[in-house]
Amino acid sequence: MTDILYIEREMSPEEYKRVTSAFNEHTVEHGNPIEISERIGFVALDGEKFIGTSTGLAYKDGKKYYNWFYLSDLLVEKDYRGKAIGKILLDKLENKIKSLGIKYIWTWTAGYEAPGFYKKQGYQEFFEMKDWFPSGHSRIGMWKEIV
Repeated sequence: MTDILYIEREMSPEEYKRVTSAFNEHTVEHGNPIEISERIGFVALDGEKFIGTSTGLAYKDGKKYYNWFYLSDLLVEKDYRGKAIGKILLDKLENKIKSLGIKYIWTWTAGYEAPGFYKKQGYQEFFEMKDWFPSGHSRIGMWKEIV
């Protein structure tokens, strides 16, 4: 075997393609389809002004969706909070993904952001990374069964 070099640097585009290909090969070898994601979301507007969103990723194999949906973003602009807009955005997203046969939704939130909001919407905490943020706040994983 030749001498192996370990170099601190970014991967080249060709190296990154190989990594992706290798992960896909490994996935298929274990009997799983290669994941394809689809972004699904809603936007709230006040007239033409953007005031919020609920959006995330659904994974699927061909036309069949997997059981889990990742909620990547739920935002309501500060001046519009406390008016149930976040709840409505989340409800619309949950109803949409439920209609696609998706059974669960999960997300990350910060201890200073919205864990209480999610709990009111029926979410449960599945993980807490203490002291994630320099302020000492945690990063919290939340999930919900939507079926």
